Amino acid sequence: MKNKLYLGISALALCSSVPAWAQTVPSTDTQSAGARDSAPAAKNEQAAQQDSSAHSEDIVVTAAKREQTLQDVPISVAVTSELTIQRAQIRDLIDLQSVVPSLKVAQFNTVGQTNFIIRGFGNGNGNVGIEGSVGVFIDGVYRSRSAASLNDLPEVERIEVLRGPQSTLFGKNVSAGAINIVTKRPQFEYGGRLDLTVGNYGELVAKGTATGALSKTVAVRLSGTVDQRDGFDRNVVTGHTVNDRNRESVRTDVLWTPVDRLSVRIIADFNELNERCCGAVQLFNGPATQFIAAPPPFGLGAMVTNPATKYSRNIAFDRDPTNHIVGKGISGEIDYELSFAKVTSITAYRDQRDNSTEDVDFTGANLAYRNDQTHTKTFTQEVRLTSSGTGPFSWLIGGFYDHEILDTSSQINFGSQIRAYADALSGASTALPGRSNLFTLEYLQSLVTPSIKPGATYFAAGQAVIAPYTLKQDSFSFFGQADYKLTDHLTVTGGVAYLSDRKASTSNVVLTDQFSLLNLQNVPQLPFLGLPANAFGALGALQFFYGNAPTHAPVNYPNANETGVLKGDKVTYLGRATYKLGPVNFYASYSTGWKAGAFNLSTDARAPDANGIGRTANPENVVLYEAGAKAAFQGGYLNLAVFKQRIKGFQSNAYTGTGYSLVNAGQESVKGVEAEGAYRPINWLSLFGAATYLDPKYDSFLMAPCVNYDTVRCPLNPATGLRPSFRNISGDRPAGIAKWSLSTSATISHDFGGFSSFLRAEYDYSSRVQLTEVVPTQYGSTETSNVNASLGFALPPQKLELLFFVRNLTKHNTLIGAFPTVAQDGSYTGYTNDPRTYGATLTKRF
Repeated sequence: MKNKLYLGISALALCSSVPAWAQTVPSTDTQSAGARDSAPAAKNEQAAQQDSSAHSEDIVVTAAKREQTLQDVPISVAVTSELTIQRAQIRDLIDLQSVVPSLKVAQFNTVGQTNFIIRGFGNGNGNVGIEGSVGVFIDGVYRSRSAASLNDLPEVERIEVLRGPQSTLFGKNVSAGAINIVTKRPQFEYGGRLDLTVGNYGELVAKGTATGALSKTVAVRLSGTVDQRDGFDRNVVTGHTVNDRNRESVRTDVLWTPVDRLSVRIIADFNELNERCCGAVQLFNGPATQFIAAPPPFGLGAMVTNPATKYSRNIAFDRDPTNHIVGKGISGEIDYELSFAKVTSITAYRDQRDNSTEDVDFTGANLAYRNDQTHTKTFTQEVRLTSSGTGPFSWLIGGFYDHEILDTSSQINFGSQIRAYADALSGASTALPGRSNLFTLEYLQSLVTPSIKPGATYFAAGQAVIAPYTLKQDSFSFFGQADYKLTDHLTVTGGVAYLSDRKASTSNVVLTDQFSLLNLQNVPQLPFLGLPANAFGALGALQFFYGNAPTHAPVNYPNANETGVLKGDKVTYLGRATYKLGPVNFYASYSTGWKAGAFNLSTDARAPDANGIGRTANPENVVLYEAGAKAAFQGGYLNLAVFKQRIKGFQSNAYTGTGYSLVNAGQESVKGVEAEGAYRPINWLSLFGAATYLDPKYDSFLMAPCVNYDTVRCPLNPATGLRPSFRNISGDRPAGIAKWSLSTSATISHDFGGFSSFLRAEYDYSSRVQLTEVVPTQYGSTETSNVNASLGFALPPQKLELLFFVRNLTKHNTLIGAFPTVAQDGSYTGYTNDPRTYGATLTKRF
């Protein structure tokens, strides 16, 4: 594996080791840098594309909310072009991380919850009350909830990944970075394309887009997609495949330009997803899981996957997981040119419904299942005034408003085998031989309380925790940024923003699990069981919900102690200096970021206790120091950035086996280096390389959730048999952040006269890393080493293209996530990567 890493680094070094320097850069096939090589299309289109990308300065980005070239914008930004998206078969934002090594994207238990991480920072997956630290924007519209799909979009012009805090200009949930997706605008010349993709696992994707003029001032683009595929995993219990694709989308994009200085763009879209997702396998089977798998009378005799064969693509759930998402929205963008500036207004409304079901014990036993329903309505408004002209002073001012209403409900029900499972975990009774401690407790209680039925009161099928929440939030920001060119070479930049956020939440949690409602320290019959001194701890492990809460029951809010309201505001700012020395732009910057507080909307969110730990988290505050250089030279370019970034109050959201532990880390920091470059040594060969090195650390984290395998910091209390709730992991390396991430590619292109062709190969690598702090390294660590390839042909006169592709060519197996198995202490479950996929795409342009 080290040889592969050295190979990739050598390719990156090759990109930068050229003797000749110049301002211009020939067309190159990029991944995250955004330059383009010749596309297999008609000759006139090919020439136009070459002309438009003949210089790296022609790659226009909007990372600073104004059009600038990639090499001029003094921000660490990775740009993925339309050409790379097509050739690399980037279907969704999960695929995007293979060409942007500083970006990591994770999708675990449901499709609708996707977590984006930039430079090791990010959160929000699995808990709808916790917003991500990386904002996603599509055509300028903030997407608060994303299923991470790109296939429901028409032709994507480019994807910009902005690294580091962007709060000064973007405002909402961008304390770690932003992903800006730009689609192609409607054209007044008639044209379009049809794509048909077939592949293994029964893949069939039909996609089309058409554009043209309705009048001299109105152009329209109509797009639609159908995306279907069988599942990668097979559920050996139900016989169905899981992790399939079944998506449909339509989109209308209208552009109106009544006069030269005014344009109005209206976009309406609808998409629906109905899939069986997501499958998980066992990484380690502890005693509780072994009991589930053991044959009767020694166990439940249910199917459980074998950790030794976790990459067999077999899962064992007693019911298939399902996801049904319906999203729709409309947005309007108005651009008006004044004599001194351009006014931009972007108004949007989005509505999304997410419904999902899961077998939350992740075994073939019928222990528990979960149903989630979330309805999100979002209205956003942004207004900007951007200066025009060519003087030394340029500026931008604006405001942003976000109003969101979220209604969500999670329900976990016990299944038909939960009682037998609970009996086994409670241990054999000495008071009533042949019975369990749980049964004996019921029997003794029934002597005093006739309503308690031995063998039936506790852990009856259908008992549940039902957790409905509402969350209403209003956020706004006012921002401004100015650039002043002191000399022909030196430019200074200053920016400031005021951000305000208010969240109001209500809870109406209902617990019908009778055993979790018990206060085991106040049950008179308990001493008669003859249990050891730590019996409370042994039986307490069966209190899956609110067992260690002071009330042993949910406390809903608002109440006398909790208003259910979080309010916060912050002033963020940046200062930057840029110095242009010939073909090289040097920059140094200092910037701050902020993300508002969060609510824990999980099924076992707790009222605040004596330690001050409750169901909310304080805001995140980010500081970034960064210096970089962007160089353009004969045949290529090279961009470098070094940085130190820290987050005070990082909102940690670890899953502990029964719920989410939302706490603020005192401070987390990361030092790193990013490098990316492209080089075309000869006309038919394009090389690209990008690498990221990260050195993260928990400077202070006093209340990380305790785990059973850390016996030093989480010792059992011999009197109660319980562990502490929290441990101090200050000084540890945060999990999930690889030291090295690397992406390289090589593309060979040739024009045979009658047709053109290309051959592309890419490799992405991430060094071994522990996936999460709540799973031991030996079970929950992984390394990524992935090879993708594509081969394309084009017949320019017919405007036909044929693309063959393969992803994960070498069938590399790795984990993408891990967590403690639900209600099975000492067991661990994980998610595996996609297998090798391949297929062909036929494109007809017109």
